[in-house]
Amino acid sequence: MKTLVTHSGSFHADDVFALATITLALSGSNEEWNIVRTRDEAIIQMGDLVVDVGGIYDPSKGRFDHHQEGVTEVHDDGIPFASFGLVWKKYGLSLCGGSESVFKKINLDLVIPIDAHDNGISISTNIYKDIYPYTIGRFISSFEPPYDANNEEIDEAFLSAVKVTKDLLKREISKISNRVSLEQIVEDIYQKTEDKRIIVLDQSYPYGEVLERSKEPIFVVSPRRGSGDWSVKSIRIGSGAFDSRKNLPVAWAGKKGEELARISGVKDAIFCHNGRFIAVAGSKEGALSLAKIALAV
Repeated sequence: MKTLVTHSGSFHADDVFALATITLALSGSNEEWNIVRTRDEAIIQMGDLVVDVGGIYDPSKGRFDHHQEGVTEVHDDGIPFASFGLVWKKYGLSLCGGSESVFKKINLDLVIPIDAHDNGISISTNIYKDIYPYTIGRFISSFEPPYDANNEEIDEAFLSAVKVTKDLLKREISKISNRVSLEQIVEDIYQKTEDKRIIVLDQSYPYGEVLERSKEPIFVVSPRRGSGDWSVKSIRIGSGAFDSRKNLPVAWAGKKGEELARISGVKDAIFCHNGRFIAVAGSKEGALSLAKIALAV
């Protein structure tokens, strides 16, 4: 049996995700691995893989620490690597089925934010006093037992966190793999559309990142998942923003049913959100009519 070593004591998103990544990568092997949490140098030196402890970064020797002096590994944006990033750099592409797009997307969405936090680097600005996002780090910390817990209880909590995180990673890889393939469909539709101000999709594809990259799209028309209705949505000004390139007409705000149908002139209009970023009709033709009217206003 081989040994996978990480540090004992309290744990964080960095070491939990690093261990989850490695154990996922090793799950296809025929070898049995034992996870040991320790700070005993003799045990660390004997480990077959050592993560977030040991003072060495050498992936060829299975060493993935980032705390030692002289570590120069940084992401493309200059954020230093933590152990999760170092492990993901080694095993991530394989876990993503060789897809560079999926690998890079998870790196941006999950790996770099965790690496930044572990290195004490803030990547967001707090807008409202005493109101903060519930982060993945907070989620991982929820696994930590009470402060008077013994080492065995802490180790059990760590393994529970790793187990849940493995499931999360598998879901993220699956979801993003699917998203990447669907976004290519959206890109193809966009390229074939003559008037690119209104993009019509035949299914409820993820379109934001694709269409926000181009300046032309204003509205997107697509079927709503789980119903026979169709929607017209405003394209946002950019990734992560809530403001739209063009809002739906003021007169439609908060209207529904017959009132919206009368005001808009679209017989099967169903409702328009008060924020004027989405309206719904009973048919593709109705949603497309709403989009054309909104474009002309």
